[in-house]
Amino acid sequence: MGYNEAELRKRALVYVEAERTPCFRDEVNRSLEKGDWEDLNDRFYTTLNFGTAGMRGVIGGGTNRINTFMVEKVTQGLSEYLLGHARDPLVVIAYDSRHFSKEFALSAALVLAGNNIRVRLFDTLHPVPMLSFSVRYLQATAGIVVTASHNPAFYNGYKVYSGDGGQVTPPDDVGIAALANAVLAEGIKRFDEKEARKSGLLKHVSPKVDEAYYHMALCSLRRPALVQNSPITVAYTPLHGSGNVPILHLLKRLGIRTVVVKDQELPDGDFPTVKLPNPESAEAMTEVIALAKKEKADIVIGTDPDADRMGIAIPKDKEKTEYQLLSGNQIGTLLCDYLIHTAKELHKDPRVPVVVKSIVTTDLIKRITEKNGGIEKDVLTGFKYIAEQIDRLENPKSKEQYFLFGCEESYGFLTVSAVRDKDAVSSSLAAVEMVCSYAKQGISLQDRLDAIYQEYGYSAETVFTRAYPGEEGKRRMQSIMEDIRRRKPGEMIAGRNISSLTDLLKEGTGLPKSDVVIIRFVTGEKLVVRPSGTEPKIKYYLFLSGKREDLEPKVSSINAEFEKAL
Repeated sequence: MGYNEAELRKRALVYVEAERTPCFRDEVNRSLEKGDWEDLNDRFYTTLNFGTAGMRGVIGGGTNRINTFMVEKVTQGLSEYLLGHARDPLVVIAYDSRHFSKEFALSAALVLAGNNIRVRLFDTLHPVPMLSFSVRYLQATAGIVVTASHNPAFYNGYKVYSGDGGQVTPPDDVGIAALANAVLAEGIKRFDEKEARKSGLLKHVSPKVDEAYYHMALCSLRRPALVQNSPITVAYTPLHGSGNVPILHLLKRLGIRTVVVKDQELPDGDFPTVKLPNPESAEAMTEVIALAKKEKADIVIGTDPDADRMGIAIPKDKEKTEYQLLSGNQIGTLLCDYLIHTAKELHKDPRVPVVVKSIVTTDLIKRITEKNGGIEKDVLTGFKYIAEQIDRLENPKSKEQYFLFGCEESYGFLTVSAVRDKDAVSSSLAAVEMVCSYAKQGISLQDRLDAIYQEYGYSAETVFTRAYPGEEGKRRMQSIMEDIRRRKPGEMIAGRNISSLTDLLKEGTGLPKSDVVIIRFVTGEKLVVRPSGTEPKIKYYLFLSGKREDLEPKVSSINAEFEKAL
Protein backbone atom coordinates (compact mmCIF):
# COMPACT_ATOMS: atom_id res chain seq x y z
CA MET A 1 0.00 0.00 0.00
CA GLY A 2 1.39 3.42 -0.98
CA TYR A 3 1.61 6.17 1.63
CA ASN A 4 1.94 9.92 1.29
CA GLU A 5 5.25 9.96 3.13
CA ALA A 6 5.67 13.73 3.02
CA GLU A 7 2.24 14.33 4.57
CA LEU A 8 2.76 11.67 7.23
CA ARG A 9 6.16 13.11 8.13
CA LYS A 10 4.66 16.59 8.40
CA ARG A 11 1.87 15.41 10.71
CA ALA A 12 4.29 13.40 12.83
CA LEU A 13 6.69 16.32 13.30
CA VAL A 14 3.86 18.68 14.26
CA TYR A 15 2.67 16.14 16.82
CA VAL A 16 6.15 15.50 18.27
CA GLU A 17 6.61 19.24 18.75
CA ALA A 18 3.30 19.51 20.65
CA GLU A 19 3.45 16.32 22.75
CA ARG A 20 4.64 16.91 26.35
CA THR A 21 5.11 13.28 27.40
CA PRO A 22 8.47 11.81 26.31
CA CYS A 23 7.37 8.19 25.85
CA PHE A 24 4.71 9.19 23.31
CA ARG A 25 7.15 11.41 21.42
CA ASP A 26 9.70 8.58 21.37
CA GLU A 27 7.24 6.12 19.78
CA VAL A 28 6.70 8.45 16.84
CA ASN A 29 10.36 9.39 16.52
CA ARG A 30 11.38 5.72 16.35
CA SER A 31 8.96 5.11 13.48
CA LEU A 32 10.27 8.21 11.69
CA GLU A 33 13.85 7.03 12.08
CA LYS A 34 13.02 3.56 10.74
CA GLY A 35 10.81 4.90 7.97
CA ASP A 36 7.96 2.69 9.20
CA TRP A 37 5.24 4.29 7.08
CA GLU A 38 2.68 1.60 7.85
CA ASP A 39 2.94 2.37 11.57
CA LEU A 40 2.95 6.13 10.98
CA ASN A 41 -0.10 5.86 8.73
CA ASP A 42 -1.99 4.02 11.46
CA ARG A 43 -0.98 6.69 13.98
CA PHE A 44 -1.80 9.69 11.78
CA TYR A 45 -4.27 8.73 9.01
CA THR A 46 -6.98 10.30 11.15
CA THR A 47 -7.40 12.26 14.35
CA LEU A 48 -9.07 10.62 17.33
CA ASN A 49 -12.16 12.81 17.48
CA PHE A 50 -14.20 13.78 20.49
CA GLY A 51 -17.62 12.42 19.56
CA THR A 52 -20.97 11.91 21.25
CA ALA A 53 -19.48 9.12 23.39
CA GLY A 54 -16.40 11.16 24.34
CA MET A 55 -12.95 10.03 23.21
CA ARG A 56 -11.52 6.54 23.50
CA GLY A 57 -8.54 4.90 21.84
CA VAL A 58 -5.28 3.00 22.07
CA ILE A 59 -2.69 4.63 24.36
CA GLY A 60 0.31 5.86 22.39
CA GLY A 61 1.89 8.55 20.26
CA GLY A 62 0.01 10.06 17.32
CA THR A 63 -3.26 11.79 16.57
CA ASN A 64 -5.04 8.44 16.18
CA ARG A 65 -4.03 7.50 19.73
CA ILE A 66 -4.90 8.81 23.18
CA ASN A 67 -2.03 10.69 24.77
CA THR A 68 -1.26 13.90 26.65
CA PHE A 69 -1.56 16.08 23.55
CA MET A 70 -4.96 14.66 22.57
CA VAL A 71 -6.25 15.08 26.14
CA GLU A 72 -5.05 18.69 26.18
CA LYS A 73 -6.53 19.35 22.74
CA VAL A 74 -9.98 18.09 23.76
CA THR A 75 -9.83 19.89 27.11
CA GLN A 76 -8.99 23.17 25.38
CA GLY A 77 -12.11 22.76 23.22
CA LEU A 78 -14.18 21.93 26.32
CA SER A 79 -12.77 25.01 28.07
CA GLU A 80 -13.77 27.25 25.19
CA TYR A 81 -17.26 25.78 25.17
CA LEU A 82 -17.73 26.24 28.93
CA LEU A 83 -16.48 29.82 28.86
CA GLY A 84 -18.98 30.58 26.11
CA HIS A 85 -21.93 28.99 27.91
CA ALA A 86 -21.39 29.41 31.65
CA ARG A 87 -20.40 32.09 34.11
CA ASP A 88 -17.44 31.17 36.33
CA PRO A 89 -17.52 27.45 35.43
CA LEU A 90 -16.41 24.68 37.79
CA VAL A 91 -15.25 21.23 36.59
CA VAL A 92 -14.77 18.03 38.64
CA ILE A 93 -12.30 15.40 37.39
CA ALA A 94 -11.96 11.70 38.32
CA TYR A 95 -9.88 8.85 36.93
CA ASP A 96 -9.60 5.06 37.16
CA SER A 97 -6.72 2.57 37.43
CA ARG A 98 -5.65 2.54 33.76
CA HIS A 99 -2.21 3.48 32.55
CA PHE A 100 -1.81 7.27 32.37
CA SER A 101 -5.28 7.90 33.83
CA LYS A 102 -3.88 9.96 36.71
CA GLU A 103 -1.49 11.83 34.39
CA PHE A 104 -4.20 12.56 31.82
CA ALA A 105 -6.55 13.78 34.57
CA LEU A 106 -3.92 16.22 35.81
CA SER A 107 -3.18 17.39 32.25
CA ALA A 108 -6.87 18.12 31.73
CA ALA A 109 -6.99 20.00 35.04
CA LEU A 110 -4.01 22.19 34.09
CA VAL A 111 -5.53 23.12 30.72
CA LEU A 112 -8.79 24.09 32.42
CA ALA A 113 -6.85 26.17 34.93
CA GLY A 114 -4.90 27.72 32.06
CA ASN A 115 -8.25 28.92 30.74
CA ASN A 116 -9.08 30.42 34.16
CA ILE A 117 -11.62 27.66 34.96
CA ARG A 118 -11.95 26.32 38.52
CA VAL A 119 -11.14 22.61 38.89
CA ARG A 120 -11.71 20.04 41.63
CA LEU A 121 -9.54 16.96 41.06
CA PHE A 122 -9.95 13.70 43.01
CA ASP A 123 -6.58 12.79 44.54
CA THR A 124 -7.23 9.02 44.35
CA LEU A 125 -8.95 6.88 41.74
CA HIS A 126 -12.74 7.12 41.88
CA PRO A 127 -15.48 5.34 39.92
CA VAL A 128 -17.79 6.91 37.35
CA PRO A 129 -20.85 7.01 39.65
CA MET A 130 -19.01 8.97 42.32
CA LEU A 131 -17.90 11.51 39.71
CA SER A 132 -21.47 11.84 38.45
CA PHE A 133 -22.70 12.33 42.01
CA SER A 134 -19.96 14.85 42.82
CA VAL A 135 -20.84 17.03 39.82
CA ARG A 136 -24.37 17.36 41.16
CA TYR A 137 -23.32 17.64 44.81
CA LEU A 138 -20.79 20.41 44.14
CA GLN A 139 -23.14 22.10 41.65
CA ALA A 140 -20.36 21.97 39.07
CA THR A 141 -20.76 23.04 35.46
CA ALA A 142 -19.19 19.86 34.06
CA GLY A 143 -17.24 16.72 34.93
CA ILE A 144 -14.53 14.62 33.31
CA VAL A 145 -13.68 10.96 33.84
CA VAL A 146 -10.47 9.51 32.42
CA THR A 147 -11.28 5.86 31.71
CA ALA A 148 -11.75 3.33 28.94
CA SER A 149 -14.27 1.44 31.04
CA HIS A 150 -14.07 -2.30 30.24
CA ASN A 151 -11.73 -2.11 27.21
CA PRO A 152 -8.37 -3.94 27.08
CA ALA A 153 -5.38 -2.60 29.02
CA PHE A 154 -3.87 -0.75 26.05
CA TYR A 155 -6.92 1.58 25.83
CA ASN A 156 -7.83 4.74 27.68
CA GLY A 157 -10.53 7.35 27.22
CA TYR A 158 -12.07 10.67 28.21
CA LYS A 159 -15.74 11.22 29.05
CA VAL A 160 -17.42 14.57 29.67
CA TYR A 161 -20.40 15.14 31.97
CA SER A 162 -22.79 18.07 32.05
CA GLY A 163 -24.00 19.86 35.18
CA ASP A 164 -26.84 17.39 35.73
CA GLY A 165 -24.30 14.59 36.27
CA GLY A 166 -25.07 12.77 33.02
CA GLN A 167 -22.81 12.43 30.00
CA VAL A 168 -23.20 15.37 27.64
CA THR A 169 -26.05 15.16 25.14
CA PRO A 170 -27.05 17.26 22.11
CA PRO A 171 -26.54 20.10 21.52
CA ASP A 172 -23.72 20.32 24.10
CA ASP A 173 -21.84 17.23 22.88
CA VAL A 174 -21.90 18.48 19.29
CA GLY A 175 -20.77 21.95 20.34
CA ILE A 176 -17.89 20.62 22.45
CA ALA A 177 -16.84 18.23 19.68
CA ALA A 178 -16.75 20.99 17.07
CA LEU A 179 -14.49 23.18 19.20
CA ALA A 180 -12.31 20.31 20.45
CA ASN A 181 -11.70 18.87 17.01
CA ALA A 182 -10.70 22.31 15.68
CA VAL A 183 -8.07 23.04 18.35
CA LEU A 184 -4.48 23.35 17.09
CA ALA A 185 -1.40 22.77 19.23
CA GLU A 186 -0.58 26.44 19.47
CA GLY A 187 -4.06 27.21 20.80
CA ILE A 188 -3.74 25.09 23.96
CA LYS A 189 -3.46 27.11 27.19
CA ARG A 190 -1.91 25.38 30.17
CA PHE A 191 -0.84 26.26 33.71
CA ASP A 192 2.04 24.74 35.63
CA GLU A 193 0.71 22.61 38.51
CA LYS A 194 2.25 24.78 41.24
CA GLU A 195 0.86 27.88 39.56
CA ALA A 196 -2.59 26.33 39.26
CA ARG A 197 -2.69 25.31 42.93
CA LYS A 198 -1.25 28.61 44.14
CA SER A 199 -3.88 30.53 42.20
CA GLY A 200 -6.66 28.49 43.85
CA LEU A 201 -8.01 27.36 40.49
CA LEU A 202 -6.95 23.74 41.13
CA LYS A 203 -8.01 22.06 44.38
CA HIS A 204 -8.66 18.50 45.53
CA VAL A 205 -12.18 17.20 46.01
CA SER A 206 -13.09 17.25 49.69
CA PRO A 207 -13.55 13.86 51.47
CA LYS A 208 -17.01 15.08 52.51
CA VAL A 209 -18.15 14.40 48.93
CA ASP A 210 -17.32 10.70 49.31
CA GLU A 211 -19.22 10.58 52.58
CA ALA A 212 -22.22 12.27 50.98
CA TYR A 213 -22.25 9.61 48.26
CA TYR A 214 -22.02 6.81 50.83
CA HIS A 215 -24.89 8.33 52.80
CA MET A 216 -27.01 8.56 49.64
CA ALA A 217 -26.26 4.96 48.64
CA LEU A 218 -27.15 3.60 52.10
CA CYS A 219 -30.35 5.64 52.17
CA SER A 220 -31.33 4.13 48.80
CA LEU A 221 -31.92 0.73 50.41
CA ARG A 222 -35.63 -0.05 50.44
CA ARG A 223 -35.44 -2.42 53.41
CA PRO A 224 -32.30 -1.38 55.34
CA ALA A 225 -33.21 -3.31 58.49
CA LEU A 226 -33.37 -6.49 56.44
CA VAL A 227 -29.85 -5.94 55.09
CA GLN A 228 -28.06 -4.76 58.25
CA ASN A 229 -25.97 -7.64 59.64
CA SER A 230 -27.69 -10.17 57.34
CA PRO A 231 -25.95 -13.59 57.51
CA ILE A 232 -25.35 -13.76 53.74
CA THR A 233 -21.88 -13.87 52.14
CA VAL A 234 -20.84 -11.79 49.12
CA ALA A 235 -17.90 -12.75 46.88
CA TYR A 236 -16.55 -9.70 45.07
CA THR A 237 -13.92 -8.70 42.53
CA PRO A 238 -13.10 -5.13 41.42
CA LEU A 239 -11.02 -6.55 38.51
CA HIS A 240 -8.08 -4.32 39.48
CA GLY A 241 -10.27 -1.22 39.26
CA SER A 242 -11.87 1.57 41.26
CA GLY A 243 -14.83 -0.26 42.81
CA ASN A 244 -12.97 -1.95 45.65
CA VAL A 245 -12.84 0.94 48.14
CA PRO A 246 -16.46 2.17 47.90
CA ILE A 247 -18.13 -1.24 47.66
CA LEU A 248 -16.18 -2.78 50.54
CA HIS A 249 -16.72 0.36 52.62
CA LEU A 250 -20.49 0.23 52.14
CA LEU A 251 -20.86 -3.52 52.70
CA LYS A 252 -18.74 -3.25 55.84
CA ARG A 253 -21.00 -0.52 57.18
CA LEU A 254 -23.95 -2.82 56.57
CA GLY A 255 -22.26 -5.70 58.39
CA ILE A 256 -22.28 -7.93 55.31
CA ARG A 257 -19.57 -10.58 55.16
CA THR A 258 -17.63 -9.89 51.96
CA VAL A 259 -14.73 -11.89 50.55
CA VAL A 260 -12.55 -10.37 47.81
CA VAL A 261 -10.30 -11.96 45.20
CA LYS A 262 -6.91 -10.95 46.64
CA ASP A 263 -4.92 -10.85 43.40
CA GLN A 264 -7.59 -8.68 41.75
CA GLU A 265 -8.11 -6.34 44.70
CA LEU A 266 -5.44 -3.68 44.10
CA PRO A 267 -5.56 -1.21 41.17
CA ASP A 268 -3.41 -2.33 38.24
CA GLY A 269 -3.61 -0.90 34.73
CA ASP A 270 -2.15 -4.09 33.24
CA PHE A 271 -5.16 -6.10 34.50
CA PRO A 272 -2.73 -9.02 34.80
CA THR A 273 -5.19 -11.74 35.84
CA VAL A 274 -7.70 -11.25 33.01
CA LYS A 275 -7.68 -10.87 29.22
CA LEU A 276 -10.44 -8.28 29.45
CA PRO A 277 -11.45 -6.44 32.67
CA ASN A 278 -15.14 -6.82 31.98
CA PRO A 279 -17.64 -8.62 34.25
CA GLU A 280 -19.56 -9.55 31.09
CA SER A 281 -16.68 -11.91 30.31
CA ALA A 282 -16.94 -15.39 31.83
CA GLU A 283 -13.13 -15.59 31.89
CA ALA A 284 -12.89 -12.40 33.95
CA MET A 285 -15.24 -13.86 36.59
CA THR A 286 -13.42 -17.20 36.91
CA GLU A 287 -11.42 -16.34 40.04
CA VAL A 288 -14.28 -14.77 41.96
CA ILE A 289 -16.52 -17.76 41.21
CA ALA A 290 -13.79 -20.09 42.49
CA LEU A 291 -13.68 -17.98 45.67
CA ALA A 292 -17.48 -18.13 45.93
CA LYS A 293 -17.44 -21.92 45.80
CA LYS A 294 -14.86 -22.02 48.57
CA GLU A 295 -16.70 -19.53 50.78
CA LYS A 296 -20.25 -20.69 49.88
CA ALA A 297 -21.23 -17.19 48.80
CA ASP A 298 -24.88 -16.28 48.28
CA ILE A 299 -24.07 -13.87 45.45
CA VAL A 300 -21.04 -13.11 43.29
CA ILE A 301 -20.42 -9.51 42.16
CA GLY A 302 -17.82 -8.16 39.74
CA THR A 303 -17.26 -4.57 38.61
CA ASP A 304 -15.22 -3.14 35.74
CA PRO A 305 -12.28 -0.69 36.17
CA ASP A 306 -14.42 2.46 36.43
CA ALA A 307 -17.14 0.62 38.41
CA ASP A 308 -20.04 1.60 36.23
CA ARG A 309 -20.76 -2.00 35.12
CA MET A 310 -21.84 -4.77 37.47
CA GLY A 311 -21.83 -8.50 36.76
CA ILE A 312 -23.49 -11.13 38.93
CA ALA A 313 -23.28 -14.90 39.33
CA ILE A 314 -25.67 -16.93 41.49
CA PRO A 315 -25.59 -20.43 43.01
CA LYS A 316 -27.10 -23.17 40.85
CA ASP A 317 -27.76 -25.46 43.82
CA LYS A 318 -28.50 -25.17 47.52
CA GLU A 319 -25.06 -26.58 48.39
CA LYS A 320 -23.44 -23.72 46.41
CA THR A 321 -21.07 -25.98 44.53
CA GLU A 322 -21.75 -24.46 41.09
CA TYR A 323 -22.56 -20.91 39.99
CA GLN A 324 -24.33 -19.45 36.97
CA LEU A 325 -23.27 -16.16 35.39
CA LEU A 326 -26.28 -13.98 34.70
CA SER A 327 -26.58 -11.91 31.53
CA GLY A 328 -27.12 -8.18 31.75
CA ASN A 329 -30.72 -8.74 30.69
CA GLN A 330 -31.27 -11.29 33.48
CA ILE A 331 -29.75 -8.97 36.10
CA GLY A 332 -31.90 -6.09 34.84
CA THR A 333 -34.97 -8.33 34.90
CA LEU A 334 -34.38 -9.44 38.50
CA LEU A 335 -33.67 -5.91 39.75
CA CYS A 336 -36.66 -4.41 37.95
CA ASP A 337 -38.94 -7.13 39.31
CA TYR A 338 -37.65 -6.69 42.86
CA LEU A 339 -37.77 -2.91 42.86
CA ILE A 340 -41.24 -2.55 41.38
CA HIS A 341 -42.78 -5.17 43.67
CA THR A 342 -41.05 -3.60 46.67
CA ALA A 343 -42.37 -0.16 45.66
CA LYS A 344 -45.90 -1.59 45.52
CA GLU A 345 -45.59 -3.34 48.87
CA LEU A 346 -44.06 -0.41 50.77
CA HIS A 347 -46.11 2.23 48.92
CA LYS A 348 -43.87 5.04 50.14
CA ASP A 349 -44.38 7.09 46.97
CA PRO A 350 -47.92 7.49 45.59
CA ARG A 351 -46.62 8.49 42.16
CA VAL A 352 -46.27 6.06 39.24
CA PRO A 353 -42.81 4.46 38.98
CA VAL A 354 -40.91 4.87 35.71
CA VAL A 355 -38.42 2.32 34.39
CA VAL A 356 -36.12 3.38 31.53
CA LYS A 357 -34.17 0.95 29.36
CA SER A 358 -32.21 1.06 26.13
CA ILE A 359 -33.73 -0.23 22.90
CA VAL A 360 -31.26 -3.15 22.94
CA THR A 361 -32.34 -4.35 26.39
CA THR A 362 -34.85 -7.18 26.92
CA ASP A 363 -38.54 -6.39 26.40
CA LEU A 364 -39.28 -8.60 29.41
CA ILE A 365 -38.61 -5.51 31.55
CA LYS A 366 -41.41 -3.69 29.75
CA ARG A 367 -43.85 -6.52 30.49
CA ILE A 368 -42.89 -6.64 34.19
CA THR A 369 -43.13 -2.86 34.60
CA GLU A 370 -46.46 -2.38 32.88
CA LYS A 371 -48.14 -5.38 34.50
CA ASN A 372 -47.27 -3.91 37.90
CA GLY A 373 -48.64 -0.45 37.24
CA GLY A 374 -45.43 1.25 36.14
CA ILE A 375 -44.43 3.12 33.00
CA GLU A 376 -41.62 1.80 30.80
CA LYS A 377 -39.67 4.04 28.41
CA ASP A 378 -37.25 3.00 25.67
CA VAL A 379 -34.28 5.22 24.78
CA LEU A 380 -31.28 5.04 22.48
CA THR A 381 -28.21 3.11 23.59
CA GLY A 382 -26.11 5.24 25.92
CA PHE A 383 -26.84 5.86 29.58
CA LYS A 384 -26.96 9.60 28.99
CA TYR A 385 -30.38 9.07 27.41
CA ILE A 386 -31.59 7.38 30.59
CA ALA A 387 -30.19 10.35 32.53
CA GLU A 388 -32.20 12.69 30.29
CA GLN A 389 -35.41 10.91 31.30
CA ILE A 390 -34.57 11.27 35.00
CA ASP A 391 -33.90 14.95 34.46
CA ARG A 392 -37.30 15.41 32.81
CA LEU A 393 -39.00 13.77 35.79
CA GLU A 394 -37.20 15.94 38.33
CA ASN A 395 -36.94 19.38 36.67
CA PRO A 396 -39.53 20.48 37.61
CA LYS A 397 -40.35 17.63 39.96
CA SER A 398 -43.13 15.50 38.51
CA LYS A 399 -46.26 15.15 40.65
CA GLU A 400 -47.42 12.05 38.79
CA GLN A 401 -44.29 9.97 38.11
CA TYR A 402 -40.88 9.18 39.60
CA PHE A 403 -37.75 7.38 38.44
CA LEU A 404 -37.42 3.84 39.78
CA PHE A 405 -34.82 2.03 37.68
CA GLY A 406 -32.68 2.37 34.56
CA CYS A 407 -30.76 -0.33 32.73
CA GLU A 408 -28.81 -1.38 29.67
CA GLU A 409 -28.11 -4.96 28.65
CA SER A 410 -24.36 -4.25 28.76
CA TYR A 411 -24.36 -4.57 32.57
CA GLY A 412 -25.38 -0.98 33.21
CA PHE A 413 -27.85 -0.37 36.07
CA LEU A 414 -29.08 2.59 38.09
CA THR A 415 -31.36 2.40 41.14
CA VAL A 416 -30.86 5.98 42.43
CA SER A 417 -31.60 9.38 40.91
CA ALA A 418 -28.71 11.22 42.59
CA VAL A 419 -26.37 9.64 40.01
CA ARG A 420 -26.91 10.07 36.28
CA ASP A 421 -24.79 7.28 34.83
CA LYS A 422 -24.39 3.54 35.30
CA ASP A 423 -23.65 2.87 38.96
CA ALA A 424 -22.19 -0.48 39.93
CA VAL A 425 -21.64 0.69 43.52
CA SER A 426 -25.21 1.52 44.60
CA SER A 427 -26.54 -1.20 42.27
CA SER A 428 -24.42 -3.73 44.18
CA LEU A 429 -26.21 -2.65 47.36
CA ALA A 430 -29.58 -3.13 45.63
CA ALA A 431 -28.52 -6.60 44.48
CA VAL A 432 -27.39 -7.52 48.01
CA GLU A 433 -30.70 -6.27 49.40
CA MET A 434 -32.55 -8.40 46.85
CA VAL A 435 -30.63 -11.51 47.95
CA CYS A 436 -31.30 -10.76 51.63
CA SER A 437 -35.01 -10.34 50.96
CA TYR A 438 -35.40 -13.59 49.03
CA ALA A 439 -33.15 -15.50 51.46
CA LYS A 440 -35.49 -14.55 54.30
CA GLN A 441 -38.35 -16.01 52.27
CA GLY A 442 -36.38 -19.18 51.52
CA ILE A 443 -36.18 -18.27 47.82
CA SER A 444 -33.04 -18.22 45.66
CA LEU A 445 -32.46 -15.78 42.81
CA GLN A 446 -32.75 -18.71 40.42
CA ASP A 447 -36.14 -19.57 41.92
CA ARG A 448 -37.32 -15.99 41.37
CA LEU A 449 -35.99 -15.86 37.81
CA ASP A 450 -37.84 -19.10 36.99
CA ALA A 451 -41.04 -17.62 38.47
CA ILE A 452 -40.64 -14.48 36.36
CA TYR A 453 -40.35 -16.55 33.17
CA GLN A 454 -43.45 -18.47 34.17
CA GLU A 455 -45.49 -15.31 34.84
CA TYR A 456 -44.29 -12.94 32.09
CA GLY A 457 -42.95 -15.25 29.38
CA TYR A 458 -39.49 -16.51 28.53
CA SER A 459 -36.93 -14.27 26.86
CA ALA A 460 -33.50 -14.99 25.42
CA GLU A 461 -31.16 -12.37 24.01
CA THR A 462 -27.83 -12.68 22.22
CA VAL A 463 -25.31 -10.13 20.96
CA PHE A 464 -23.13 -10.86 17.92
CA THR A 465 -20.18 -8.54 17.36
CA ARG A 466 -18.09 -8.08 14.23
CA ALA A 467 -14.89 -6.00 14.39
CA TYR A 468 -13.68 -3.81 11.50
CA PRO A 469 -10.38 -2.18 12.55
CA GLY A 470 -8.44 0.50 10.72
CA GLU A 471 -9.16 2.82 7.83
CA GLU A 472 -10.65 0.10 5.62
CA GLY A 473 -12.81 -1.08 8.52
CA LYS A 474 -14.60 2.28 8.70
CA ARG A 475 -15.60 2.01 5.04
CA ARG A 476 -16.68 -1.61 5.48
CA MET A 477 -18.93 -0.74 8.45
CA GLN A 478 -20.60 2.05 6.48
CA SER A 479 -21.20 -0.28 3.53
CA ILE A 480 -22.75 -2.96 5.78
CA MET A 481 -25.13 -0.50 7.42
CA GLU A 482 -26.19 0.84 4.00
CA ASP A 483 -26.87 -2.71 2.80
CA ILE A 484 -29.02 -3.48 5.86
CA ARG A 485 -31.03 -0.29 5.36
CA ARG A 486 -31.91 -1.41 1.83
CA ARG A 487 -33.65 -4.56 3.11
CA LYS A 488 -37.41 -4.64 2.67
CA PRO A 489 -40.36 -6.54 4.21
CA GLY A 490 -40.66 -9.93 2.56
CA GLU A 491 -36.91 -10.36 2.15
CA MET A 492 -35.13 -13.10 4.08
CA ILE A 493 -32.45 -13.10 6.77
CA ALA A 494 -31.42 -16.41 8.35
CA GLY A 495 -34.31 -18.09 6.53
CA ARG A 496 -36.90 -15.80 8.07
CA ASN A 497 -39.17 -13.28 6.40
CA ILE A 498 -38.80 -9.64 7.43
CA SER A 499 -42.13 -8.20 8.60
CA SER A 500 -40.92 -4.64 9.29
CA LEU A 501 -37.75 -2.55 9.23
CA THR A 502 -37.33 0.66 11.24
CA ASP A 503 -34.42 2.93 10.33
CA LEU A 504 -33.71 5.38 13.14
CA LEU A 505 -31.96 7.74 10.72
CA LYS A 506 -35.41 8.54 9.36
CA GLU A 507 -38.05 10.84 10.83
CA GLY A 508 -41.12 9.65 12.69
CA THR A 509 -39.68 6.70 14.62
CA GLY A 510 -40.43 8.19 18.04
CA LEU A 511 -36.71 8.24 18.87
CA PRO A 512 -33.93 10.70 18.03
CA LYS A 513 -32.08 10.06 14.77
CA SER A 514 -29.39 7.43 15.20
CA ASP A 515 -27.41 4.93 13.14
CA VAL A 516 -29.62 2.02 14.22
CA VAL A 517 -31.85 -0.41 12.29
CA ILE A 518 -34.57 -2.49 13.98
CA ILE A 519 -35.79 -5.54 12.05
CA ARG A 520 -38.80 -7.64 13.07
CA PHE A 521 -39.56 -11.02 11.56
CA VAL A 522 -42.81 -12.80 10.76
CA THR A 523 -41.69 -15.63 13.10
CA GLY A 524 -41.44 -13.24 16.08
CA GLU A 525 -37.70 -12.59 16.36
CA LYS A 526 -36.33 -9.04 16.59
CA LEU A 527 -32.89 -7.93 15.41
CA VAL A 528 -31.30 -4.57 16.27
CA VAL A 529 -28.18 -3.55 14.33
CA ARG A 530 -25.92 -0.64 15.33
CA PRO A 531 -22.26 0.36 15.08
CA SER A 532 -20.53 0.69 18.45
CA GLY A 533 -20.13 4.25 19.68
CA THR A 534 -16.67 3.58 21.12
CA GLU A 535 -15.07 0.77 19.09
CA PRO A 536 -14.73 -0.21 15.39
CA LYS A 537 -17.48 -2.83 15.64
CA ILE A 538 -21.01 -3.55 14.45
CA LYS A 539 -23.29 -5.09 17.05
CA TYR A 540 -26.25 -7.33 16.25
CA TYR A 541 -28.78 -7.83 19.06
CA LEU A 542 -31.13 -10.80 18.64
CA PHE A 543 -34.29 -11.00 20.78
CA LEU A 544 -36.34 -14.19 21.19
CA SER A 545 -39.46 -14.61 23.31
CA GLY A 546 -42.19 -17.18 23.86
CA LYS A 547 -43.15 -20.08 26.11
CA ARG A 548 -40.10 -21.44 27.89
CA GLU A 549 -40.78 -25.08 27.14
CA ASP A 550 -41.09 -24.31 23.43
CA LEU A 551 -38.29 -21.77 23.01
CA GLU A 552 -35.50 -22.78 25.38
CA PRO A 553 -34.49 -25.98 23.52
CA LYS A 554 -34.24 -24.00 20.25
CA VAL A 555 -32.26 -20.95 21.41
CA SER A 556 -28.82 -22.30 20.49
CA SER A 557 -29.85 -23.40 17.00
CA ILE A 558 -31.68 -20.11 16.28
CA ASN A 559 -28.65 -18.13 17.45
CA ALA A 560 -26.38 -20.23 15.23
CA GLU A 561 -28.61 -19.61 12.19
CA PHE A 562 -28.51 -15.84 12.69
CA GLU A 563 -24.80 -15.74 13.50
CA LYS A 564 -24.01 -17.64 10.30
CA ALA A 565 -26.25 -15.35 8.23
CA LEU A 566 -24.73 -12.19 9.71
